[in-house]
Amino acid sequence: MTSASRDGARFQPLPSGPSGPGSSSSRSSFDSTSDPNDADDEAFALLSDDDAVSLLSDDIELEEISTAGPSAGSGSRRAKSRSEMDQRFQDAIHAERNMTPRDAIRAYPMAVFWSLVVSLCVIMEGYDTILIGSFFAHPEFAKKFGDGKDDEGRDQLSALWQAVLGNSSTFGCIIGVIANGFLVERCGQKTALTSSLFVLSGCIFITFFATHKIMLMLGQIACGLPWGVFASSAPAYASEVLPLTLRVYLTTWTNMCFIIGQLMSAAVLAGLLPRKDEWSYRIPFALQWSWPVLLIPLLVFAPESPWHLVRTGQLDKAEKALLRLQRRKINNLDAKVRLREIIETDRMEQEHQTGTTYWDCFRGVERRRTEIACVAFAGQVLSGSSFAYNSVYFFQQAGLNPQDDYNLNVGGTALALVGTVVNWVALMPYFGRRRIYLWGMFSMSTILFIIGILDRIGRLPNAPSSPIGWVQACLTLVWTFIFQLSVGQLGWAIPAEIGSTRLRQKTICVARSTYYVMNLLANAFQPFFINPNALNLKGTTGFVWGTSAFLTFVWAFFRLPETKGRTYEELDYLFHNNTATRLFEKTEVDVFEGGYEKVSPPSSR
Repeated sequence: MTSASRDGARFQPLPSGPSGPGSSSSRSSFDSTSDPNDADDEAFALLSDDDAVSLLSDDIELEEISTAGPSAGSGSRRAKSRSEMDQRFQDAIHAERNMTPRDAIRAYPMAVFWSLVVSLCVIMEGYDTILIGSFFAHPEFAKKFGDGKDDEGRDQLSALWQAVLGNSSTFGCIIGVIANGFLVERCGQKTALTSSLFVLSGCIFITFFATHKIMLMLGQIACGLPWGVFASSAPAYASEVLPLTLRVYLTTWTNMCFIIGQLMSAAVLAGLLPRKDEWSYRIPFALQWSWPVLLIPLLVFAPESPWHLVRTGQLDKAEKALLRLQRRKINNLDAKVRLREIIETDRMEQEHQTGTTYWDCFRGVERRRTEIACVAFAGQVLSGSSFAYNSVYFFQQAGLNPQDDYNLNVGGTALALVGTVVNWVALMPYFGRRRIYLWGMFSMSTILFIIGILDRIGRLPNAPSSPIGWVQACLTLVWTFIFQLSVGQLGWAIPAEIGSTRLRQKTICVARSTYYVMNLLANAFQPFFINPNALNLKGTTGFVWGTSAFLTFVWAFFRLPETKGRTYEELDYLFHNNTATRLFEKTEVDVFEGGYEKVSPPSSR
């Protein structure tokens, strides 16, 4: 085992004033030079007397922790009760780390349910990512909004307008995801999600009744605002209500919902393609109204994130939320012990002077965590998704007929769904995040280079264009499968767990914004790469995205740490000690040495 230095993680004094939501005048500052036992008393003193009582075991008599008198006996009884609580805290952490997924589902049934429900909001963004890109090859849509003809006389939307419409929702998403960082800090995840669903219901009217490209563009921008909220809230909520064992599964469930939305969109488009009227593209817009109708009544009853409630000082509500998320007592886990874990993690991050603003995401050790979250998320774009994933228009340019284009699109999206399940069953239980991300990115880079080589071969004299087009199409399906085995899922999971708990929501917002900016640039350039009236690169575009995927692979090799099996306390320790990227997996962390608030350096073996 690798040994890590304790000096880099020495606690710093808390600021004298409130340091963010949840700060109160009763919170005292820590002296980094104080005795460890005094620090233990200070940790307990962070809570009011009533709150301290509520965190202790049900079988400890309340009289034992009364603070009415300063007698030695009272202090001894209080130390004893605190010691018993510390032991329960340690037992709970060990139990959580050793839980199987099945045990975790039994212990946290409602946490799983509400994570599934919240992530369903992302279906709508996934639905739109396929919808608009596929409309570019849709005959009736091109007839209505097209502004030119291709070489074969088919209606065509110009490369400029393809870029504008393809990026319109992304502009809205960037605004929405940044605003969500402030909205969640003030109101919590539940209010942010439900209010965004109401806003979306109104925005859909603009796209449904659009009669001009400009009106459609404005509608897409408006719809992007709530989509940005959904995309940043869903993984954050899942990471805050679930135990360690289920964290990666339910944060990547967000990606599954994204794929479900894409599959629904592809199926709807393929089914409506035979229609020869405007309803063939208006009905897909109208179907988006079904989700707010379904989700708003459900989310009204969802519990708020207990982490948000602790940060805002609402400890009673936090405990009630935890009771709703888990069974009362399973394997030494109960709401009181779980609440204390949240409070202690939040306190430790305050000692490290972890703030709660966007600026804090780029200060000190948080800068490294933010970089990892941003590039891991942006890797979904840098891997070539704008070319190989939304590939209907590429299929058309490769020489396939429209019906085959849409059928392959449905098949590719279904294959993405299968890839997600295979990842859950065959990869994530046995391999770390880093290894899956690395080899997934390398494999996708290789496939993209092969597509580019095939395109150059197809341009040779007497080369069979149709078979080569089909081979390229099949390779994009293989690319899609690998994407969902690796980067497609971990792009959601890594940002959700890499940031400190006080900055988790804003770290995800910054990372998702980075994804949107990269997606905006990719969608702006991609039409010019492939449009027959522009560069007309066709499959040669594979060289462009193959290079970006390979460069992301190189970054991940040197910068992406392994986070599998790490609690948030352990991640805080590793980052504050500037642990080398490739040593994250091997470094041993003991969070119980000298008390729950101590994080001991690992031993060397």
